[in-house]
Amino acid sequence: MAATFGGTGPVRRSRTFALCAAAAVLTPLTACAGNTGGAAQTGEGPVASQTPGATPAGDQGAWIPDFVEGMTLEQKVGQVFVPTFRSRPDAEKIIRRYHVGGLIYFPGNARTPRRTAQMSNALQRASKIPLLLGVDEEQGPVTRLAYLTRFPGNMALGALARPEEARAAARVTGTELRAVGINQNYAPVADVNVNPANPVIGLRSFGSDPDLVSRMLVGALQGYRDAGVAATAKHFPGHGDTDTDSHTGLPVIKHSREEWERLDAPPFRAAVQHGVDAIMTAHIVMPGLDRSGDPATMSRTVLTGLLREGLGFQGVVVTDSLSMAGASAKYPAAQAAVRAFLAGADQLLMPPDLGRAQAAMMSAVRKGQISMKRLDESVTRILWLKARRGLFGDVQVDPARAEQVVRSAAHRAVARRVAEHSITLVRNRNGVLPLDARTTVHVTGPRSGVLTAALRKRGVPIAASPGAADVTVVTTLNDGKATKAKVAASGRGQVVVVALGRPYDLGHAGSADAALATYSSGAASLDALAGVLSGRVRPAGRLPVQVREFDFGHGLTY
Repeated sequence: MAATFGGTGPVRRSRTFALCAAAAVLTPLTACAGNTGGAAQTGEGPVASQTPGATPAGDQGAWIPDFVEGMTLEQKVGQVFVPTFRSRPDAEKIIRRYHVGGLIYFPGNARTPRRTAQMSNALQRASKIPLLLGVDEEQGPVTRLAYLTRFPGNMALGALARPEEARAAARVTGTELRAVGINQNYAPVADVNVNPANPVIGLRSFGSDPDLVSRMLVGALQGYRDAGVAATAKHFPGHGDTDTDSHTGLPVIKHSREEWERLDAPPFRAAVQHGVDAIMTAHIVMPGLDRSGDPATMSRTVLTGLLREGLGFQGVVVTDSLSMAGASAKYPAAQAAVRAFLAGADQLLMPPDLGRAQAAMMSAVRKGQISMKRLDESVTRILWLKARRGLFGDVQVDPARAEQVVRSAAHRAVARRVAEHSITLVRNRNGVLPLDARTTVHVTGPRSGVLTAALRKRGVPIAASPGAADVTVVTTLNDGKATKAKVAASGRGQVVVVALGRPYDLGHAGSADAALATYSSGAASLDALAGVLSGRVRPAGRLPVQVREFDFGHGLTY
């Protein structure tokens, strides 16, 4: 008889575990010693170890196929789901009822390093199989944990064009995530942003050049691997050329197969070759790859044909959030979950109704629509990922240490370096920059107060109005149309335009004497900008995208 988990509550784990070959389950060594007739049956079934040194000897995942064979249908189906949760009691109820393979954090349940670490410990104790505790922590415009060391984001890293800096940034973020018990990050973004009007990717991309994105992506993947966190390259087959947000609609990308191979595929191919842990799907329609009209998340042609068979990816395929409008634009939510699984997905992320999605999956297996072989393949991949990232060792974290690791001085120094080196100067007529020590400056636009304070701290004279200033600094934040008007109304002196968000705003700089991009309006980037404007820091970034008359790779210094 196959062993089952049984029971509903948390199971106390022995301090030492080993593989009992006869039963092919992880059980205490004391139960296995001298046992030649099978493992002792406790009524609880196979319980995965989470103690130091507990990964079975030899191949770290050799035990997994037999372990999967001993799981019940409910436990197998549960492993493919990664839902949201409101609170610890809510999460523990979900774990008991649905045997989920993971959970995803959002700001509401991850308020401080200590509390997040305590939550992670409690959730892992509640689960008989270690959980993949994930988060969308891309840095830049998509961040969930406000207390982490803040980085400008991928496009700023693209302006550096140094993979070792992407690795350093990801290592910092990954180290802080692991310190609070989070072991999977739904990052980094592998999309090549070739559409300046893209409403959903933009700064989240490393840039518009497939080679640059590939190199930076691999650097980031290595950084997460250094930190022991499972990384997730996204959004396959490529979300970089859309003018529709898949959170609110279903984008159609009209790349031909040849264009996809040239523009979108290279970063994902590089990720697969680097052994990426997981790849996230996109809720997009790409007729050049699949004419069915199905979103890529529900397309077997895309996920199994291109990703598995074409690129040779053997890791975990995770859907983008199934709560997004793009996921249910063609199929009802529960049906969409089954279709995504049939297409080739392993992890079903954030179903809008977990109960209905689980019931639909159970029904599909019982009716033979999903074969047990296919289900076992996904469960095996998920458990392999957990083993590969050390989750069958001790996953309990120290809440006190988490507070020391997060935002440490060393980590903040890395973020400061990235911010400073990414500032990109694309125009500097008549040497208006750096500012002369006697030049009076007025700052107007988004985040003007923060930038003014940073300039004042560096001894730059501040004017109360544009009319009283020698130089007016006009900041803009993803509002290119308004930039030209702001320049025209900026006063009698010289004008410096700074794009605090997407660098495409610089295409509207008009007659401005100088123009720069920071790729971020965060504190580190504004402080770095003040350093560049005042001459304390030399600009070193180069445009990772084309911005009208400013070519890809363009950048000035002084």
